[in-house]
Amino acid sequence: MDKIHAAITGVGAFLPEYRLTNDEISKLVDTTDEWIMQRIGIKERRILKEEGKATSDMAAEAVLQLLKKTGTSPEEVDLLICATITADNPFPATANIISDKAGLKNAWSFDLSAACSGFIFALTTGSKFIESGQYKKVIVVGADMMSAITNYSDRTTCPLFGDGAAAVMLEPTLEDIGVIDHINRVDGSGRFYLQQKAGGSARPASYKTIDNQEHFVYQEGQTVFKFAVSNMADVAVEMMNKHGIQSEDLAWLVPHQANMRIIDAVARRMGISRDQVMINIQKYGNTTAATIPLCLYDYESQLKKGDKIILAAFGAGFTWGAIYLKWAYDPK
Repeated sequence: MDKIHAAITGVGAFLPEYRLTNDEISKLVDTTDEWIMQRIGIKERRILKEEGKATSDMAAEAVLQLLKKTGTSPEEVDLLICATITADNPFPATANIISDKAGLKNAWSFDLSAACSGFIFALTTGSKFIESGQYKKVIVVGADMMSAITNYSDRTTCPLFGDGAAAVMLEPTLEDIGVIDHINRVDGSGRFYLQQKAGGSARPASYKTIDNQEHFVYQEGQTVFKFAVSNMADVAVEMMNKHGIQSEDLAWLVPHQANMRIIDAVARRMGISRDQVMINIQKYGNTTAATIPLCLYDYESQLKKGDKIILAAFGAGFTWGAIYLKWAYDPK
């Protein structure tokens, strides 16, 4: 029996209009455009400023665009998975809200929380529902409103993050394309180095947690950098070795967009040139679960059917992983 693969058949995205530049950041904290560009590689980031808007609004716009691009009616969608760490509310799931706003009346949906590795984990999960033969159309969304949990008085974290959403459609194919393999890993002992300290059951919101600014992103940058470089590179190289992929055979590396130095280090370890790496960190910053699908969206016109692509990410948890896929369609 022929194996069913889950193929990405379209990409949609939404980015807020407001651009928060390095010059504006430098008025909030002691930093400069030169320092941010040299150390991180970010020039600006998008921020959702409209009152009352949240992660689900960005994600729903990305989904609606995806439906239009792929000629899919909302009723056809079987499942929607939303990777996010900035849910609209603790409950219900943001995916449920997205489905309602996008009119997905026949889809069930759920959230997946794996921070910057969220899209990798969600794409792995969604592909399994396609490969089972049970579902024909699965949407995987990566969406985060990081401005909601960013402390704009903390110079170590506020230049890093932006807001955005992107979504892909997964459909079955019997061709040798689509998601081929995945390697996903976690190490819970890393949770102390990158986290939001309060707001959950371990430390519910209180006057003390608010006064201590524990509802924002907390990061020990040097430790996270070290683990991110080694683990993202290791898992990407492991995937190449597992499938006999030579550096010259790889069309694209799609890395999580957290830090330009991390991206360059991973590419060097894989033996590929920067021309083989999707990069848009300078425009959007770190949008957490949205970075990888936003890269696919930005580079979609350059992708060709059969292109060998590795997606790789590292995030809080610690979580990390890689997906090997073959692109399913030529530029439209």
